[in-house]
Amino acid sequence: MLQLRPLSAALLAFGLLTNIAFAEDTAGKAPASIPTVKQDQPLTELPYHPSLDLSSMDTSVDPCEDFYTYSCGGWKAANPIPSDRSNWSVYSKLAQDNQQYLWGILAGLAKNTEGRNTSQQKIGDYFASCMDEASIEKLGYAPLRPALDLIANMKSKASLAKVLAQLHLWTGDDGLFFSFGASQDLADSNSVIAYATGGGISLPDRDYYTKSDEKSKKMREQYTQHVAKIFELSGATVEQAKQWSLTVLDIETELAKATLTQVEKRDPHNLFHKLNAKALQALTPNFNWTEYLDGIGMKDLKTFNVTEPKLYQKMSQQWQKRSLAEIQTYLRWHVLHNGAAQLSSPFVNENFAFYSKTLHGVPEQAPRWKYCVGLIDVQLGEALGEEFVKRNFSPALKEQTLRMTLQIEAALKKDIASLTWMSDKTKVKAQEKLTSMVNKIGYPDTWRDYSNFQIKPNDFAGNVQRGTVFENRRQLGKIGKPVERSEWGMTPQTVNAYYNPQMNDINFPAGVLQPPLFDNKMDSGPNYGNTGGTIGHEIIHGFDDEGRQFDAKGNLKDWWGKKDGKEFLQRSQCIVDQYAGYTIVDDIKINSKLTLGEDSADLGGMLLAWMAWQAELAEHPSEPRDGFSSEQRFFIGFAQWDCANDRPENERVNALTNPHSPGQFRINGVAVNMPQFHKAFSCKPGQAMVKKDQCRVW
Repeated sequence: MLQLRPLSAALLAFGLLTNIAFAEDTAGKAPASIPTVKQDQPLTELPYHPSLDLSSMDTSVDPCEDFYTYSCGGWKAANPIPSDRSNWSVYSKLAQDNQQYLWGILAGLAKNTEGRNTSQQKIGDYFASCMDEASIEKLGYAPLRPALDLIANMKSKASLAKVLAQLHLWTGDDGLFFSFGASQDLADSNSVIAYATGGGISLPDRDYYTKSDEKSKKMREQYTQHVAKIFELSGATVEQAKQWSLTVLDIETELAKATLTQVEKRDPHNLFHKLNAKALQALTPNFNWTEYLDGIGMKDLKTFNVTEPKLYQKMSQQWQKRSLAEIQTYLRWHVLHNGAAQLSSPFVNENFAFYSKTLHGVPEQAPRWKYCVGLIDVQLGEALGEEFVKRNFSPALKEQTLRMTLQIEAALKKDIASLTWMSDKTKVKAQEKLTSMVNKIGYPDTWRDYSNFQIKPNDFAGNVQRGTVFENRRQLGKIGKPVERSEWGMTPQTVNAYYNPQMNDINFPAGVLQPPLFDNKMDSGPNYGNTGGTIGHEIIHGFDDEGRQFDAKGNLKDWWGKKDGKEFLQRSQCIVDQYAGYTIVDDIKINSKLTLGEDSADLGGMLLAWMAWQAELAEHPSEPRDGFSSEQRFFIGFAQWDCANDRPENERVNALTNPHSPGQFRINGVAVNMPQFHKAFSCKPGQAMVKKDQCRVW
């Protein structure tokens, strides 16, 4: 889509990519027995943290009553959330270690300019420009003046199409009414077509605008105060800013009402509405699509997927109803909002005060270097990834991961063949999909070419905008061309993993294959419980309630027998019912229809990891260690991947938007359904960790 974010986030935005951990603030701090590296210094090498740490445990707790606290109680007590985070976990600790390591690389390339290759020059100069706070402070909000002037010079609503085309290219903001970009045709995965997707709002989810409880009303009040403050910083009077903020809220509320819910977006059929140019124009009769497409350089497009037609109808109504001044106010807000983090400190501080402190409960801003490393990860991610990989990812590690992956795929192949509830005809299709699944491990075979992305050492705002335009042009350039199946949706240094149903591939970046998640100094049990479970998780996404709707080639196609589909839904309902009973915070329960895909992948992935580990043990037996059997170590390794602490404010946001359940339920919710766990810890019927009617799909 036309937005400054990697492909993975674009796909996540409309539910077509599923990952092991939610990207924002997913991770943690070292156990008490390991020195914590200070955030104020770059790293020259990655610190080692074992994948099973005894100090992270609280063995005073009965594992058959609360396995998560038994495995992670020590970690939670010793690892309070840092002041610049909304949560803290094992994943985020590794992510921060990686960031500090990348900081060291970038700082070195920024300072030592001699002998740099082209890619090193780009990322080094970009980092230097981002860290040049003195120059950024002098500019105030001047970097946004071209966009703001474009809006101010609108003579009539008829100019909206041309203006939006330019703003979309410049800013990459999906809040500017809608997003426009490229993705695979859901009916033909070999074709790339134009996508007109949703957008238009600035709060995390539609429900922030539509719910009538007191907390939601208070949040909307705080939001309008924030919008007004940003307008004031850009020169508006107090009265103007207040009125403009109410206009923004009013327009966004109307758009939110027409936006699909998070659960509705999980069904790909709800996001597939293929239209020709005439039908697209009829959907929004007062918006000139010919001018818009010409403005983004794509005037000859004939086919479009409009993911949310009702939202586009509502946008059209708003364009008709609203005055030019109101539309200009809305556009100004989104330009200021999108660019606030790149401006002088008053804008940065106000943006933090609402979006981090108020929404997520984060007390303090992160240091500047984190922002700069993260921005380069978005705009020059593979250039930075090449530096990370050549220092930290060996061919041997790639081979180890591939071996484990093949073992887990073999386990699923055997499992499918043994299913009693699936017909032979559907089994053939399931096996075909599994066999066709592509395993991407570590990094892409070919690094991205950034030669058309110009970096200037002393032009931070310009670098950001040129990077946005570069990526938008790159994405739009895919339309009508063969699908680039070798492309990755995450950078190699990312601490995460994902499955893409349209590509039918699983992707494990080098960043997630580091200790304490994958630890080649450790015995096999914790590794199979941790990374093995992650691999199984991503594979199962190809067969969860969403992924199962795509065939072996990645087409949205029903390959299930009617009876088999009903049997699948019945087994999935067991998981929905179980997780619906868990409380996240206050009286807020898990929205288990939203989390079903991740919950079922957690359970199915661990069952597959166990089966694969049994095959590994047949070749390489494992002995007890540290007073725990190898089976117990398998499960403790599984639990310790998600040791975490979270702020209540962040938990409330996640309850509405996050398709992953909170950590304690991702662990305990799986363990209660696994007889292998019950046997390993001698759990008895009636104990909390033994579920009477156990769930199992795969």
